[in-house]
Parts: sequence; C-alpha cells; structure tokens
Amino acid sequence: MNIAIVGSGYVGLVTGACLADFGHNVICVDADGDRVTRLANGDIPFFEPGLAELVERNAAVGRLLFTVDIALAVKKSAVIFLAVGTPEGRNGEADLSQVSAAVAAIAAHVDGYRIVVTKSTVPVGTGWGLRDLMRRHLRAPVEFDVVANPEFLREGSAIEDFMRPDRIVIGADSARAAAVIREIYRPLYLIETPFVITDIATAEMIKYASNALLAVKISFMNQIANLCDDVRADVHTVAKGMGLDKRIGPHFLHPGPGYGGSCFPKDTRALAALGARFGTPQHIVESAIRVNEEQLQRLFRKIERALAGLWGRRIGMLGLSFKPNTSDVREAPALYLCRQLVAAGASICAFDPIAHEAAARDLADLGASVEYASGAHEAVAGADAVVIMTEWNEFRNLDLAALRSLVASPLLIDARNILEPGRARAAGFRYLCTGREQAVEPFSLDSAGTLDSQMTSASSGLYVVEPRNAADRALESAIDI
Repeated sequence: MNIAIVGSGYVGLVTGACLADFGHNVICVDADGDRVTRLANGDIPFFEPGLAELVERNAAVGRLLFTVDIALAVKKSAVIFLAVGTPEGRNGEADLSQVSAAVAAIAAHVDGYRIVVTKSTVPVGTGWGLRDLMRRHLRAPVEFDVVANPEFLREGSAIEDFMRPDRIVIGADSARAAAVIREIYRPLYLIETPFVITDIATAEMIKYASNALLAVKISFMNQIANLCDDVRADVHTVAKGMGLDKRIGPHFLHPGPGYGGSCFPKDTRALAALGARFGTPQHIVESAIRVNEEQLQRLFRKIERALAGLWGRRIGMLGLSFKPNTSDVREAPALYLCRQLVAAGASICAFDPIAHEAAARDLADLGASVEYASGAHEAVAGADAVVIMTEWNEFRNLDLAALRSLVASPLLIDARNILEPGRARAAGFRYLCTGREQAVEPFSLDSAGTLDSQMTSASSGLYVVEPRNAADRALESAIDI
C-alpha cells in the first residue's frame, strides 16, 4: 500500500520505517528541509535502538522516501498518517496548530478518496474537528475518512513496540476505513495481536487514559517509597510483593525522581485540562501531577540537606535523558534538577552516554555552571556529591571503589535505586536512595529448610541479619525448633 507520513519526528519516523519494513511504500514528509536532507542521507536526528538500521535497509530498496513536497506525498498515497507535534499549550491543553496546518495542506491536494489517520496524541473530539477542517479546505468535493490510530511507543524500545504491540487501536466511523487500516497492519495478524476497533472519540480517549494510568502508578509508588523511608521498609520488596498480585502486575512499580519525557507530563496535563473544560475534574490525575512535581522537589531537598547547603558545591551527575536508551531530554528530571542546583549556587559536571548534546542545548542558558564529561569517572572527579539520574546499564556496574577514590566527599545519591545499598556503603559511600535507605538485607532458608541467619535487634533499633554459628545450629537441633 502507498502511505504518507506527515511529520518525521520520533513517532513519524519510527512509524514510517516500520511500515516500510512491513512491505508498504512510504513517503515521509517534513517541513524542515534540513531534517529531510539528513534523513535522506541516513542521518537520524535522535537516538533510538535499531532505527538507523531499519531506515537504511528500507531506503536502500526504495520503500522509504523523504521529501518536503506534501503535494507529491498526498497524490501518491491512499493513506496519510499525521505524526506532527502536539505540544503543551495554554492551561495545559494540547496545541493543535501543527495538526490543523497539516490537515489544511493535505486537503488542498486531495484529488480522490483518502484516509487521514491521526498518530499524533490529540484531545478527545479532535477527529470530528479534523473532518470539518478537511471539508473547508478541499478544492473540490471528494470522499475521505478520518481515523484515530494512537501510538503506544516507548522510547528506547519503539521498534519492538511497533513490531510486537500489546494492541492496535483503530477508531473509525467508516467500516471501509477501518478495513483499510487493518490491512496495513496485516503482518501483525501472524503474532495474534489484539485489535480494538471502535469509534474515533473512544480511540482518542484510550491513548490519554492509558498514559494517565501509568503516570498515576508511578506517582503512587513514589509516595509509597517515601513512606518506606520513614517506616524503615524496603520499597523493592514491597513492589515485588505487590506485583505478584495479578490484578496489579509488576510493571511501573519502580520508584524514582518522577516521570518525564514527551508523553506523560504533557498528556496528564492535557487530560486534566480536558476534564476541567467539560466540568468533569480528573482529581486522581491532578494528584499524580502534583505528586510528580513534589518528587522532584524532594530529591533536591535531599541533596541540599545531605550537603548542608549547596553554595559552592560541585555535583557529579550521571545520566541526563529522562530514561535509558534514548537521547530525549524533554521534561527529564535530571535537567529540572540541574536548574534547581545551579539556582542554589552549585556547579555540575554531567555525563550521559547519548543525551549530552541534547541536554547541552536545553541547558545552554546555565553557561559554565554545567560542564559535560566524556565518562563517569571524569564527571565525579572532585565532586561533593554523585547523583545517579538515569538507569543506564553502565551505571549499574560502576567501579564504586574507583569512584570513591575520585570524589571530594563520599556522598552518593542514587535517584533510580540501581545500586545495592550494602555494596555502595561497603565501598565507603554515604549512600542515599528512595524507599530503601534503612532496608534490611533479606535472609534465606538453607537446604534443610531452616533459617540460614537470625534476626537480632541492633542498638539503632533496626533489625539486622547475622549468620548463625555452629552452636546456634546445635541448640536449635536439641530443642527441635
């Protein structure tokens, strides 16, 4: 099938490359001529594992083309996907100006039946509005359909998510249009991907409701983690115990500095704004937004207290992207923290395996207060505190003894809980994390089914685990415990 993708950003490029890999002929359109030139030369403007190879392979066989000519793309394509940005606008509502401009441009060149598909995340009811907008800009009466086909791509694993999705959602008011979109995704039938065929408004709501619930889950676990620190519980074990309940599941139960990225912050605020506009407040989502903001403040205060003030302090920051395996720093907690620390008088030396250039552009106004290192050791050298902000795999296996020898002060704040507290403290660090700062190491059963360790009360009031000795074992055996 001949398909056009309007917008060659993250969603548009991933969608275009994957659909081309399905065997379709895809034309990606973008108004940015420099971006189109770069893409045509195989230069991907952001990092996503596997995407460069996918683009190169399909461009080489002629199934994936890039152009600034929207007229050409519309005339050659039966289905046109909208994948332009919907940034946050006034009062948290989605700014649909790019969507409207794209639809008007499409309508001006339509010369026969077309299906316009929204991949962009748009507020509920947008599909109806786009239909009216198309009619107003058509140069001659022609048939067309508008379909909602929301994306559920996770940055860092977008190719896998597209090729092996949890579901495909198709919102259409026309059986003809729904059938065409199902045909586009035919390769997914072989892996029995569930298809949700519904109306346009419901499909649009599925996207927002899904992202909002995941954001709520993250915020909930962050609050539980904070309480775990107060009551001396281990949030990792709490999360594991919760996740074993099939009604809850194990995903999105990992605490941290708060969610970021291009979706959760924007989409939760847009859903809250939509609820307010219709007089149906989304109190739970609004609470999740507040909790997320408070979590970022809580981390800042933790660093400030641990250092007894931030003026003149040097912070070694590991990780800048909002999550691993991506160069995206949009609403990244690390960048938010950078601004707070610099405003309080600290300087920062940061390292990220991929996202340092994007971060440097975003934080350019902070000038020399933020430096960028070429590796973790360089970033922490002479630091008064080391802060881990992104759970890149290479940070999970840091040589802590080597890091300890480089820092000016042995303070390690693990905002992502990726290190074992005992290992970090054994290396000589004062280790702070979220939800397990006072956690007790778990005990286990030996092969005979008896306790391999015993719980004794320490002077601090905490329970600690101590190995049993031979006398203990003999005594237990004698009294038949």
